[in-house]
Amino acid sequence: MADDRLELQASTTAWQIAMQEILRMVVRDLYQSHGEVAFTAHIKRLEEGAVDSIYSDLRLRGTNEWTETLVKEKATNIVTNLLTSFTFEQSDPRPRTA
Repeated sequence: MADDRLELQASTTAWQIAMQEILRMVVRDLYQSHGEVAFTAHIKRLEEGAVDSIYSDLRLRGTNEWTETLVKEKATNIVTNLLTSFTFEQSDPRPRTA
């Protein structure tokens, strides 16, 4: 049983890291070109929109109110931690070589 729990925890952590890295690259590529102020504003808008969506649209069928509240709180914490971990990185204006 302990091995199953450790495997589940490792899988969950791996999934979170993979999603964070994919999102970091997507967000960077989409919003970096307009400068740090615009980048920060976009990140804040994404965070607020995601949290609002979690609380207003998330419905967990077959669960009780306590479970749904707990999942919403955890999802909100993940969104906030993920998006606040993004930092503005000035792009290198030099062309990339193959």
